[in-house]
Amino acid sequence: MRINAFSDVCLRVVMLLCAAPETVTFTSRVVAAEVDTPYNHVAKALLRLRELGLVEAIRGRSGGVRISPLGREVTVGALLRQLDTRTDLAACDSPDGPCPLLSGCGLRAALRRARDAFYRELDDLVIASLPHGKPAGPVLVELGLLR
Repeated sequence: MRINAFSDVCLRVVMLLCAAPETVTFTSRVVAAEVDTPYNHVAKALLRLRELGLVEAIRGRSGGVRISPLGREVTVGALLRQLDTRTDLAACDSPDGPCPLLSGCGLRAALRRARDAFYRELDDLVIASLPHGKPAGPVLVELGLLR
């Protein structure tokens, strides 16, 4: 199995925010710099993570984003399930019509079982347990979080 680029960015963002102290907030531009991802991709990821309740947005001059209590408990499997928008892993239905082998093919069901097994394997892995130590980015040094 392979995760898509959007899921990868979301995982990076959650890991970064989990590695920071609970009281620290980041602007979306700082998050983008720290995860080495274009700002517009990070902004989209932060919006989706906020919709899922994993990230809190604080408004105002000293505002930003931080991980929510739910975000500190989410597992990799649970997050990837919520981000996966694919209905089928194989292109059984296409704009040109359905695959001619569709009626006698077991591939669609087998791929669905494989995807479920992939997520189950990641269900015990809490994202907050993944970062080891503090992120070492230059922005965190500037903020005084690292020396």
